[in-house]
Order: sequence, then C-alpha cells, then structure tokens
Amino acid sequence: MNLNSIHNIYFIGIGGIGMSALARYFVANGKHVSGYDKTATEITKSLEDLGVSVHFEDDIKHVNSEFLNPENTLVVYTPAIPNSHSELSYFKDKGYQVLKRSTVLGKITKQTTCLAVAGTHGKTTTTSILGHLLNVCNAPVTAFLGGISENYNSNLIINGTDVTVVEADEFDRSFLTLSPDLACITSMDADHLDIYGDASELVKSFKDFTECIKPKGKLFIKNGLPLKGITYGIEDDSDYSAQNIKIQKGSYVFDVKTPNGLYKDFKFSLPGRHNLSNAIIALAMAVEYGCPHNQLAKGLASYKGVKRRFTYQIKTDDFVFIDDYAHHPEEIKAVYQAVREMYPRKKVLAIFQPHLFSRTNDFVDDFADSLSKFDELLLLDIYPARELPIEGVTSKWLLNKIKNSNKKLIQKSDLINEIKISNAQVVLTIGAGDIGEEVKYIKEAFSVAN
Repeated sequence: MNLNSIHNIYFIGIGGIGMSALARYFVANGKHVSGYDKTATEITKSLEDLGVSVHFEDDIKHVNSEFLNPENTLVVYTPAIPNSHSELSYFKDKGYQVLKRSTVLGKITKQTTCLAVAGTHGKTTTTSILGHLLNVCNAPVTAFLGGISENYNSNLIINGTDVTVVEADEFDRSFLTLSPDLACITSMDADHLDIYGDASELVKSFKDFTECIKPKGKLFIKNGLPLKGITYGIEDDSDYSAQNIKIQKGSYVFDVKTPNGLYKDFKFSLPGRHNLSNAIIALAMAVEYGCPHNQLAKGLASYKGVKRRFTYQIKTDDFVFIDDYAHHPEEIKAVYQAVREMYPRKKVLAIFQPHLFSRTNDFVDDFADSLSKFDELLLLDIYPARELPIEGVTSKWLLNKIKNSNKKLIQKSDLINEIKISNAQVVLTIGAGDIGEEVKYIKEAFSVAN
C-alpha cells in the first residue's frame, strides 16, 4: 500500500491520543480526514477545528459519501474498538484497506530516520522531550506524541519529514511494526497482562522489539534492565548519567556524563527522579542523533511538559493542585516520590481512579501499597475502558487492602465537596480514565477559593 496514492483517511476511534496525532499528520499532509468516536472531547473538538468531520454514533449512514469509495480510502482503527463495531465490520466486509494504527505508523516511519521510545512507563514524557529537543535543534522531525505537549498544545510536532519520533507501544505488541534507527527501553515492569498472560511474555515482547532495530541502529536501555545496549541512569556508572544534581527553585540543575565527556549546566523543571531519568534518555538519543550541547541545554530548559503528567493546575503558597496520568503502581510510586521531594512537610491528598478491571486484579496488592503512602486518599470506581467487569474486582476490594487510615470510596459527583472537607495543602488527581475530565471543575472551584 502506497500512502501517497490514498486521498481519504477514515479513523474509527479518532479521539484516541495516538489516533488523533495520526489524523493531524494526515491533515498536515493534505489528506481528507474524517472519523468516528464514542464521545465528544477536547481532542475531537480540536480536530473539528482543523476541518475534520467527526461523528459520535456508530452508523455507516453518518460517514460522508466521499469516504465510501474503497479505491481511494484507507480505514484506520485502534485495538480498543471491538470487532462488533458496525462501521468496522462494514469496511472490512466491503473490501476496504483496513489497518491498525500501529501498522500505519510503521509504514510512515519506515522510510525515515526513526527514533522510538519503548517501555511500560515514561514513553510519553520521553517522546515529548525528545521531539522538543530535536525541534529546537532544527532537525527535520515529525514527532507523534501520546499526550498533549504543553510547548505545542498538540500531540504532533512537525518541522520536516526526514526524522520521526514515536512511542513504541507494547500494548497488543504494536511496537513490532516499527523499524527504528535509535530505540530506547525505559522499563519492563509487568503490565497489560490481559494481553500477555504473564510478565515473561511481556519481557519476550520487548526483546522481540530490539530485533526490529535496523542493522546499524542503536539500543539504549535503563541501567539494570536484562538487555545489552547503551545504558543511561542517574548518579551511576551508566554511559549517559545525570551527575552533580541540585534542586534550585523547583528545578533540577545537573551535568550529563556521556561517552565523550561531561556536558555541563542543564536545567529541567519537571519534578521527580522518574522525569529526570526520562530527560537523560531523551538527551542521550538526541546526542547520538547529532544535536549540539548548547542547543540541547536550551531545549531542555524550555521544555514545559505534557498535559496530565505531573501538571500543575494550581500552584500557590497555600494550595497546590497537580494532575497526573499515573495508572500503574510503579507510576504512582514515582508521583509520590516527586510530590514528597517538592513538598516534604505538606499534607497530601491523592484522588485515584483505577483503570481497567484486569489491571486492578493483576496488581491489587501493589496498588494498595503505593496508595497507602499518601496522607489521605479518595478512591473512585474502576474505569472500565474496553473491559467488562470481573466478579469481585471492585474499588471497595482495593480500598479494604489500603493501609491508610484516612481513606474513602466516593463518587465523582462528591469530589469537590470532599476536597473542601480535607485540610490537605497538596491535592493530586491520578488515573488514566475520565478523571481527567474532572480537573477543570476542581481547578475552577479552588482557583476562586485560593
């Protein structure tokens, strides 16, 4: 299939973060783009603002007639769409070219210099840092991001097409469609066990991904992972390592040890050692690509972050409200480390919405352990996403395992009132479900109060 010969691209699940980045890419390249999604969101509205027609009812009658010609229409779908979806069934039955998002991304990146970021945590932040660094260094880059960059207010960065930066997503083994020149693996913690069955299969999949790297390509790995490659870490003996770290006015100031010597005076403003680690690997890949030190330092200092990745919504002397996408026990631990490092003496209230029945079931004790660390906890019902309920797997079951004595199971409608009752000086919303939709209401309520 030659993407250049395709005029119409129709997306099933166009509001997804990865799907919408692809949609933006095709719009920027002069394609006619349309799509379906289950619900209207800020992302679908932003696509409509670009001229993309989006509808929200699964019915082929809502598809514009120009997309009903299989000769010049490509249909792209996400694995989150069930096989029973009537539009997807129609396009498959009528002989359209129907491809998964990951396959299309693989085709786009194949003829480019591809920099791919893999790992169960840190992909989106690392990819957005790397895309920003290459853009600041004026590389001819297109970066597909798994979140909305604060620098660009978009999940797509375009400054050319010779180089691509992508998230290498382990879900559904999607990353095996890629052929990167430079690739990194940030972590291989157990996740997506509904897909893999057990952790060893997930690790095998990451090893299979390393085989996808082009023959003269390079693999970067977090120091300590059971793989061979260029290592990176923090204050250790890695090939690339953050050294001489200080915290100044809420930012990290540090040097970077590289195989070619010490690069001095970097500044990075995202809290948390996990984010600093993401910055180091992004710097390492940018250095190996050929970016100069002074431009990299400038780029990192100007990096603002990704929405819903330790995003400050309110930041005053008396009250702090932070929103984060963390949905795995290790990510919650990283958020806790970051908030404790920045606010060591303040009371912290965490509001968590579990994401997926299967993930809650697989890691319930780890979730309980990571959530028990906070001073106070409000727990929401499990967000099901693509799943049906699992008997006995509920937020109440998780709540009973959490050791924190100051804990409560609540409904979203009670959120603002419960925060008002608390005397916490730092409030965190955590989770990958629709808890993000509540952030604007919380911010509204407490911006007035503070």
